[in-house]
Order: sequence, then C-alpha cells, then structure tokens
Amino acid sequence: MNDDSLFTDKIKKALQNTPPGEWIPEIPDDCIRLHCGYPAPDLVPVEEVKAAVNSLLEEEQDLPLHYIGSPKILKLKEQVLKRLKERGISVAENELLITSGACQAIDLIARILLDEETVIAIESPTYMEALEIFQNYTKHIISIPVDKDGLQTEALKEILEERKQKGLAQPRFLYTIPTFQNPTGTTMTGERRQHVLELAEKYNFLLVEDDAYGELSFNKSLPTLKAMDQNSRVLHVGSLSKIVAPGMRIGWIAGASEMIHACAWFKKDLNHPFAQSAMAVYFANTDFNNKLETLRDTYRSKCDVLTSALEQYLPESASWYVPEGGYFVWMKIPGADTSELLTHALAEGVSFIPGKYFFMDQAAGTEFLRLSFSYADEKEITEGIRRLGRVAEAYL
Repeated sequence: MNDDSLFTDKIKKALQNTPPGEWIPEIPDDCIRLHCGYPAPDLVPVEEVKAAVNSLLEEEQDLPLHYIGSPKILKLKEQVLKRLKERGISVAENELLITSGACQAIDLIARILLDEETVIAIESPTYMEALEIFQNYTKHIISIPVDKDGLQTEALKEILEERKQKGLAQPRFLYTIPTFQNPTGTTMTGERRQHVLELAEKYNFLLVEDDAYGELSFNKSLPTLKAMDQNSRVLHVGSLSKIVAPGMRIGWIAGASEMIHACAWFKKDLNHPFAQSAMAVYFANTDFNNKLETLRDTYRSKCDVLTSALEQYLPESASWYVPEGGYFVWMKIPGADTSELLTHALAEGVSFIPGKYFFMDQAAGTEFLRLSFSYADEKEITEGIRRLGRVAEAYL
C-alpha cells in the first residue's frame, strides 16, 4: 500500500517543505555550542522546580496528574495576567490562552487564520521554526527586511501600497519579533512600532508579536506592540522557555477574545496540566523580578564577552549587530558561504547556525550566521570565537 495516498493534498504539499529541525547541526561531544538558543544551564531553576513539584504532590497527591489537573492551573493564568499587566498589557481572563510553548501558540494562530490562499508578511530574516509552521499553511509569504533598527516599516509600507494599487490581497497578519529579534538581536525602534501599528490599521491586517525574549533587556525596554495596541490588532505570543525552562512547555497568546476563543477551540485539551500546576507553585514561591535581574546581568555579561571576542578574533570584513538584550548576535562575513564554513568550524570544535535557515529565499542568507551567547559559559564563548576567527581567516 502506498501510504502517501492517504494524505490530503495540503499535507502532501507541506511534507515537501524543508523538514523541521534540519537547521540543527550534528554537534561533536566536545564542541563549544554557540548555536544553542537555550538558557544557561546554571540559570535553569532545578532546585526551585523540584521543590515546587514536591510541594504540589504533597499537597494535592494525584490531582495534578489527572486530565483536568490541579486548580493551580487557573492560578498560573492569574500570574501570567499579572506579569503582562506589569509590562503594560492589560487583558481580561478571556483574552489570554495558556499554550504548550510559543510554537503551539504560533501554530494555533496559523491554524485559525491561514489557508492555502492567505497572504502573510514576515521579517527577513526571521525565526526559523515560525517559518516552518507558516509554510505548512500557505506559500504566499511576503518578506520584509530587517536592519539595525528592526523591521523596515517604510519598506513594508511600499509593499502594502503597491499591492493595494494592483488590487492584490493584503497580508492577513505580519509576524514580527520586535524586541531582541531572533536571529538578528535587533530591537524595533519606538517610531517604527508606532508606524507598524498605523499600517496595520490603514491596510487592515493583524500583528502577531513574538515576545519570547522581551523580558531579557540589558538596559531599559521599549513597550510591547500589545501595550501600544488601541484597536485589538495585536496577538501577543509569550513564553517561559527563555526565562525559566524550555522543557516545561509554557507559553501563551494574549489578544482579542474572539481570537482566543478560536485558538482554544482547536487547542482543546492539549495542555500540560502537571507542568502548569508546577509552574504556578514555582511562581508563588519565587521573587521572579529578582530572578529576572540575575538573568539580565548574566546575559549582559556574556554578550559583552562575545562581542569583545569578535572584535579581537574575527576578520575585519566581518560585521555584526550588538544586541540590547536576548540571546543572539547576527554576523555577516562577506564572501563566505556559512554552511560550508560550519563544516570547518565543527571540525575545529565550535558551532553556529548558518544564516540561510532564517530566510524564505535561503540564498539571501549565505553570508550570515547566528551566534548565541546564552548557553556556553564565558570561557567557552571566548575560546569558541577564537576558533571561529581562525576558521574564518583560513576559509577566506
């Protein structure tokens, strides 16, 4: 039997896309991991989570392990609402959906808003897993360039106006990571944030704001798009993956109640009730604002180490953005094919992500690469960049 014959045409088309996770390099055991967009191992609150789990089970016994789970699930929702409000995002209980990580949130948004004829806009470059998700639903994807100040809203305006003049469909939504963007680490300016909200209103599209790194600022933060949103144009996606632990799979969507209702309809009971309950206890027992200060200080220091090492070891032709928060530094090496460069780098014991995986047109990313300063320690970061610099000099 030909199993492929059982798939719908839509699924057959989706399966022709680049397989999920192909961007992850095969890493030798002794390699310095500058590709990892993971929290620093020593900042993952192992003991605190263990204490939260023990407390939860001692108090409620089997209850958190059932389908419905503990009533503390509702407490987690209250805690997220409170944290959002502290950041200027005031939403009602029916305007927030807890999800199994940010990727489920993005997939649910795509599921309720996209079909094969729907047009969307994305940043270029952008988060590769979001790109993988969107390509499963539509091929009509418009790329908008990013520079040191984030999304180029004037370029977006020109594209929207041109489509209007030609009678072409406008995007259903723009997917953007305005704060400490993945992969570039850039931050959209306040002026551009206001402009993109105005464009959304004028040309009638939504904004999907991915804010996974938004709380990891090295200095002061700009308001989120959702905090600036006056017309329910923004679907705000958040996560605990970068600030607590990715394996807990806790994310959320904040947006108009109709959108949240539709997402919840298709999410059904695809929850992690045990993880949500444990996180509620963790938050109740943790001074999380103090925890965030520790995270920010640590990642600021690591970023400084990485950028200093780049200045010391990389060829003069290389250039990069210096981020104001988050996990990543985005680098360009003119004349390089960073996929080929990765092969040589791995042989020397250092990893990164080639830039091509962050673009719709992979050829546009040939000379770029993404470095992460979050996972490796400071000594490893310096040594990893020294190795990368040696490889780049030899390659060029």
